[in-house]
Amino acid sequence: MSTRFYLLYLFFGLFLLATSCKKKDSAALDAKAPIDYAKKAPKNFEALVIDSTSFEDEPANLLFTLYKKNNFQTIWNSTIQRQNILNAIASSTSEGMNPQDYNLKKLSDKEGTIASANEKERIEYDIELSAAAQKFLAHLSNGKLNPKNLYSDWEIKHNQYDINSHLYNAIKGDSILEVVANAAPQHQVYKSLQKALKILETFPDEKFALIGKDHKIQLNDSLKDMITIKKKLIYWKDLQASEPLTKVYDTATHKALKRFQVRHGLSADGVIGRGTIAALNETKEDRQNQIIANMERWKWYRRSLGDYYIILNIADYKLRVVKNNDTIDSRRIAVGTIKRKTPILTSKLSDIVINPTWTVPPTILKEDLVPSARNNRDYFRQKNILIFDWSNNPISAEEWDPENYTKYRYVQGPGDSNSLGNVKFNFPNSHMVYLHDTNHKSIFSRNNRSLSSGCVRVENPLPLAEMLLNNSRWSLDSIKSTISRLEITSVKMKDPVYIYQYYWTAWSENGQLIFRDDIYNLDKDLSKKLRN
Repeated sequence: MSTRFYLLYLFFGLFLLATSCKKKDSAALDAKAPIDYAKKAPKNFEALVIDSTSFEDEPANLLFTLYKKNNFQTIWNSTIQRQNILNAIASSTSEGMNPQDYNLKKLSDKEGTIASANEKERIEYDIELSAAAQKFLAHLSNGKLNPKNLYSDWEIKHNQYDINSHLYNAIKGDSILEVVANAAPQHQVYKSLQKALKILETFPDEKFALIGKDHKIQLNDSLKDMITIKKKLIYWKDLQASEPLTKVYDTATHKALKRFQVRHGLSADGVIGRGTIAALNETKEDRQNQIIANMERWKWYRRSLGDYYIILNIADYKLRVVKNNDTIDSRRIAVGTIKRKTPILTSKLSDIVINPTWTVPPTILKEDLVPSARNNRDYFRQKNILIFDWSNNPISAEEWDPENYTKYRYVQGPGDSNSLGNVKFNFPNSHMVYLHDTNHKSIFSRNNRSLSSGCVRVENPLPLAEMLLNNSRWSLDSIKSTISRLEITSVKMKDPVYIYQYYWTAWSENGQLIFRDDIYNLDKDLSKKLRN
């Protein structure tokens, strides 16, 4: 077989291997860094020429463009550079990645015998190592999966990362480890996920009996499952190991359970209900997979969030305003239900509307308004809703035809009964969602606030509006005065403020593992896809 055809065969073999090899379960990954090779290679090899016709000349062919950049010569001639990239791949478990996705064992075996390799074997290894490095950097910078292939409500641009430029410059400049470090997300949440994964590694493997979900256990109750509950609380370090393993729900366990509930975003009432039991039944492997799924998600998110932005954690029901890396404001929020999810997106605030009107969206119209108004035409007056035809002519409640409800537009006027409350925060997006006040203030006392039809309801939004507008004309008093007059007023943003509606269910704080309920059931599905 000629060298040209051998290399062509090799290239296609590598491609098929990279796209079809099976992965280990993410919960059983083994880091192997640093690699200690028994056989030492020379410090540097002389570069070898590679037949350019071994590669297909296509813009999408990363291997071709990389080697073209290097005049079709071997790239990995330095032993230090080769072992640095291999060690980076081996330690990628800290990034929630599987080293065997990048053929680590095969490459390590070849590195161990490189000193005795002939030219053909060196070229083969060089190409394989380049393909692995490209794939590794692609996954580290942008994730293993493409969210737009997984979700219909994903509205975030793909991160731009020039793999070959970074890789080539790193090899030439002896800075491969620096490039690897910078390819990963730098946001503090991602770093807290790295810490969470490291903390979890300190926990021993365990196997507990499942706790029955039909209980609602309160202080001083006696229950057989209480022994398992106590063992779980001891395992997760919420309860002292010295506490007796009895069937009684005693005071020490009650306090420990509250600590567990706080870490999991549950009502810290000490009542062991279905939500608490579900969280207690999660295993170390479950939590590891959850963290890894969240790390993958953060690889999809925008690298630089800017100097001034609003970031929402949908799963945590919380909004934060960040300026110059400091959180300057925080609010509780309510988000969409599982059927009407709040979309994940990136945008920028355009304007804030005081005394907004509300045009009833199609889903709410069909599922809520029409059934309510069909037998009670006074519903429109009660809810301050006006009906218009598509020529913008007003239609009375008596004229309204419920069988042909799509012929009309339904607009709720401003005021205390308006579903959007007194203020609305607009930003361009394809989902027609926004942040807004609400006429149901009591919802923010609830622990589970997955309640809306996709938009985000914000607690106490008027001071937030004042801060974001940053306009002497629009003090809190002037905003309240405008509200009292029911004047519909749109105020353009003076300062650029980005908004990020993100979703994450795990992180770490002060050495503690923090988890939230996966309200949209995204984690387990993503974890499964990452292992395929």
